[in-house]
Amino acid sequence: MNYSFTSILKVFRTILVAIFPLLFPLQVFSQDAPTSAGNADMSAKGQALFDNNCASCHALDEVVVGPALRNVHTKHNQAWLLKWIKNSQALVASGDKQALAIYEQYAKQAMPSFAFSDDEVLSILEYIKTAPAKAIPAAPVEGAATEEANPKEDAGFLNILLFVFIALLVLIVIVLILIMSVLTKIINQKDNLSEDEKYLVDQKFDIQAVVTSKAFKFFVGFFFVCFIGKAGLDGLMDLGMQQGYAPKQPIPFSHKVHAGKYKIDCNYCHTGVNRSKSANIPSANICMNCHNAIKTDSPKLRGLFEAVRNNKPIQWVRVHNLPDLAYFNHAQHVKVGGLECKTCHGPIEEMEVVQQYSPLTMGWCINCHRETPVNTEGNGYYDKLVVLHKQTSKDPLKVKDIGGLECSKCHY
Repeated sequence: MNYSFTSILKVFRTILVAIFPLLFPLQVFSQDAPTSAGNADMSAKGQALFDNNCASCHALDEVVVGPALRNVHTKHNQAWLLKWIKNSQALVASGDKQALAIYEQYAKQAMPSFAFSDDEVLSILEYIKTAPAKAIPAAPVEGAATEEANPKEDAGFLNILLFVFIALLVLIVIVLILIMSVLTKIINQKDNLSEDEKYLVDQKFDIQAVVTSKAFKFFVGFFFVCFIGKAGLDGLMDLGMQQGYAPKQPIPFSHKVHAGKYKIDCNYCHTGVNRSKSANIPSANICMNCHNAIKTDSPKLRGLFEAVRNNKPIQWVRVHNLPDLAYFNHAQHVKVGGLECKTCHGPIEEMEVVQQYSPLTMGWCINCHRETPVNTEGNGYYDKLVVLHKQTSKDPLKVKDIGGLECSKCHY
């Protein structure tokens, strides 16, 4: 195969077009005017309250269980919104026309009452007022490379490279056989062949001699021992690992629907993740905040309603289970360290059945401690440590630098 300089350039251009968007992804910025520092703080507080209390039933730009809330401050006055958010049912019972209209429009689904202060409600309204709209991705241009890498395409590309490599090896073998065949014919046409030439022409491939040779037996035995040893070592290394474990639960709860489709914040159900060692498995009462009005006749939720009616806990099957000899604190990692849930649990919003995404082995945790910078911003506890660390290293302060590799940190 002959390649021209132009064709080689085209190949390089194609590769650059494919990887350029991965190196420099396009960013979509909001066109909203910047808010003042005070309003920004108020909006951030409101977003936290909204995510933890409202996002299970409401979105800003689409109807979920309740109405979309974008520009709600222009549809109702502030005093009415304060009453509605704190106790919507009291407003409905009072005969308020606006409250009755919303109650009827959304199939008489009662919104839970919230013990919010006026300032907390106003912070939620400030967040709704200033939150940027979702960026709509531009339509892909025909022939242009996509901005996001596709793992399946990457795997396919590697398979193609492997296939090409094998094909080249086969081609080389075929060429060598043809060369040997041609040379053999040329030698056969000669008269008065020497002993070496006769030996070369008359020799035949003896498969039995090869199989019974000591060299063949040695290599077969060597590779067999290596294979058995590798399989045994992998088996020993995998003892106690449950990566990919996805047990069947008593109620078919879908994180893909709740966390993915309806954007329910993890903190709404797992209430202890920011303040305790355990993230807490949600009680049936938390589920009933929504399901006292949503899908009340679903056969899949029969176990939930029976648990509430009989005042008995749901027997969920534990998915992530560390050994008793290991200590792990969710609040330390989430609240102080600022880690996102998906750092350890993976793309939970895409899981129909939740599974153990990470290996959760000692080596995996230690590597994280070696590579993860400490979130020191705004935390006076680390000020002196940061100063001392900068005197001896130019690298950012990492978990390993504050005792993250000490045995007693996790084994107590």
